[in-house]
Amino acid sequence: MELKKIVLVFAFLFLAHGILIAEETKESPQQIGDFSLSGSGEKGKKAWDLAGKSADIYNDVVKLKEVVGNHYGDKDSINLTADNGDFNKSSGVVHLEKNVVITTSSGAKLTTDSLDWDRKQQIVSTLDKVNLARSDMNLAGVGAKGQTALKQVVLEKDVRLDIQPSDKQANKKEKIVITCDGPLDIDYEKNIAVFNNNVKVEKSDMTIYSDKMQVYFSPKQEPSKKDQSPDLMSSSINKIVSQGNVRIIRGENISYSQEAVYTALDKKISLTGRPQIIIYQTENMSNAAFGN
Repeated sequence: MELKKIVLVFAFLFLAHGILIAEETKESPQQIGDFSLSGSGEKGKKAWDLAGKSADIYNDVVKLKEVVGNHYGDKDSINLTADNGDFNKSSGVVHLEKNVVITTSSGAKLTTDSLDWDRKQQIVSTLDKVNLARSDMNLAGVGAKGQTALKQVVLEKDVRLDIQPSDKQANKKEKIVITCDGPLDIDYEKNIAVFNNNVKVEKSDMTIYSDKMQVYFSPKQEPSKKDQSPDLMSSSINKIVSQGNVRIIRGENISYSQEAVYTALDKKISLTGRPQIIIYQTENMSNAAFGN
């Protein structure tokens, strides 16, 4: 009986010793205030920096509060802010959460709930809702991936683009809304946006439906004045190419085709691929002119 008690005591002491060792080896963070980190690119030029109001430093990750990050490019620079952030020491990826905002020197502003900033690949990505405002254009969707400077962006789904270009001749602004299921691929340098799946364009004088749509924007001239925006792409649409099950509604008139090309300069639409036009006309059509 005494032998059993001795064995049990030794077993208890061994277990307690193991628990103490585990507690001692458990990682505890180093807490500091006003954390900052930076890196250089070619020729020793500063390429990026990252700062936080406070930081918990672990072996692999630095957890930051009130995060501020900057990326310095040859032409554009960006600023990132968030309430919280994790900096992965090995991969260099910064994960931001809560009130995430990216602003660029070219005038773009992206807001979302969370974001991954890959400094090495110069890519930002998120699975959350995104809002991207630039000049007279506002883009929204769910899930996004793009270059750090936001010159090229892909939105995965539930896409909506609000455009309010200025009509200088008419001295007014006409709102245009384009929606699609996604994805949307937009390139601000090449002045083109490609919408996919259940695309819909709403203008004051017509509505266009299609499976896919390429929207070409007029390039913005290089700024010559300080008050001009440095955006490369203007909010003025130059051409719209709709493809697949195209349906255009203008008043009570409807046209169907496999492809339609709308040119903004002359406000003409060219239909190809079994075009069909349904015209509802109650007035005298003796003076009406029909094209080919």
